[in-house]
Amino acid sequence: MNQSCETPTIRLIQDVAQKGVINMARDESLLTFVGDGQSPPTLRLYEWSEPTISLGYFQKYAEFDRLSPPAGDMPVVRRQTGGGAILHDRELTYSLVLPTDYPPIRNKPTHLYDIVHRALIATLENYAVSAVLCGTSDDSGPTRGPFFCFARRHALDVVISDEKLAGSAQRRTRHAVLQHGSIVVERRFKQQPAAVTGVSVDTLRKQFPTEISDPLNVEIKSGDWTASELENAAKLTVKYAGDEWTRRT
Repeated sequence: MNQSCETPTIRLIQDVAQKGVINMARDESLLTFVGDGQSPPTLRLYEWSEPTISLGYFQKYAEFDRLSPPAGDMPVVRRQTGGGAILHDRELTYSLVLPTDYPPIRNKPTHLYDIVHRALIATLENYAVSAVLCGTSDDSGPTRGPFFCFARRHALDVVISDEKLAGSAQRRTRHAVLQHGSIVVERRFKQQPAAVTGVSVDTLRKQFPTEISDPLNVEIKSGDWTASELENAAKLTVKYAGDEWTRRT
């Protein structure tokens, strides 16, 4: 007798716009709960309630201190992930948290960069936006490279006419991987990259999960936070709002 295999699922959280400290705390909370097996694999889509600079894990705070206004006057948070700083404003940010033994990325978490970025390219193709993978890398690394992420180049970055549109960064624990990245829909500051013109955040929120489900061979199902996840995130906001974490290097 044939036994049917149920398609694995990923929970989709369509989150509201929040301040940077809350966004970072919620991402870390998901990493902890998915890693502990208390929460399912999760795709979170979110926005930022105010223009904010996020520093990569290894960046020196003094680099932010040297920024000129308006970027230098913005709230600043430090991410769990590496890479360069990002000026978050009018964009859609995604975070995808999976167990490290998840089939498509088992033994190769970096494959998730390729999966997600090709899904973004496919999303944009639906709206006649021509984006491609960069194909070449510069000398940037976790501890070196231009201050802003979008001035760096990696072969798997998404570009439009050679301008970087999207990149991603990861944080890995023994049991889970967090990958997140930003898709700018309107450029208001010179430190921001190319923007997707003619495609709204609402459109990306609807189409992107559809395009990412096939390469991951999963069903994306709308869900919500658990009380425990939010309680943990609320505790973590103290960390992200404090100097000990933000100015740590």
